[in-house]
Amino acid sequence: MTIREILSHCRALAIDATSKVAGVCLLVPLVVASPAIAEPAREQVAINQQETEMAVDHQAWQSLLNTYLSPGQAGAPNLFNYAALSKNQADRDALELYITALEGTAVSRLSRNEQFAFWANLYNATTVRVILDHYPVRTIRDIGISPGLFSKGPWGAKLVTVEGRKLSLDDIEHVILRPGWQDPRIHYAVNCASIGCPNLPTKPFTGKTLDKDLDAAARAYVNAPRGVTVGRNGLTLSKIYDWYAEDFGQGPADLLAHLATYADEELAATLATSPRIRSYAYDWDLNETN
Repeated sequence: MTIREILSHCRALAIDATSKVAGVCLLVPLVVASPAIAEPAREQVAINQQETEMAVDHQAWQSLLNTYLSPGQAGAPNLFNYAALSKNQADRDALELYITALEGTAVSRLSRNEQFAFWANLYNATTVRVILDHYPVRTIRDIGISPGLFSKGPWGAKLVTVEGRKLSLDDIEHVILRPGWQDPRIHYAVNCASIGCPNLPTKPFTGKTLDKDLDAAARAYVNAPRGVTVGRNGLTLSKIYDWYAEDFGQGPADLLAHLATYADEELAATLATSPRIRSYAYDWDLNETN
């Protein structure tokens, strides 16, 4: 029996014994086909507004990022060495143990910022795991494990269990994070293992540094060509700004204002002229090292 099978068995026993956890604030999951067509949950998720001293240890995730993630240069995306990790059973076990530790966390008892950090790190670590489970793949969209006849990718599959609830990646992003925080920087925090996506961060999110790290993630993406490209006839933006337009305001003016908040001096000057948004683009190729 592999370590993953052992952990899955232990989690099943634990869930049966503690299915009613005080303060559980998750709602019935919403299943959607893929990030490109996902709709936000209509319900609000109760977020803990109490400040607590409880924190989550993300050192195991940091160690894996140190070993397998290569920071991009000059606006290039951070790349992950899935091939190397797929061959290292000890580190794959370390990833499994980290995700299992997160699944055993009483997330409803964490402070608001710690909860956000928890969910973002769980999303990113689970995405790496699902790539490894099906590696090699050219794109995450080839991992067709979501329910539904026309579904693509892994986003609708129930991949983790937290406080007795089975959750998909879509649940984490669209049922918990987006309606719970209503912060457009969520889209710079969760990584879908694609070149076109905002970076997989080089360090885990933590409650103490959350705002600073989210702002840094936003600046890195907005000032990268895959986020915003200035052309002769207007702007080419990431499809993220099209898929989730409502998260960035009421229309093009609000979106340009959002981009200007994180733009460097040259790009900000261009955005101040209210340029035309000409098109949207996205590269679904896997964010892996060559």
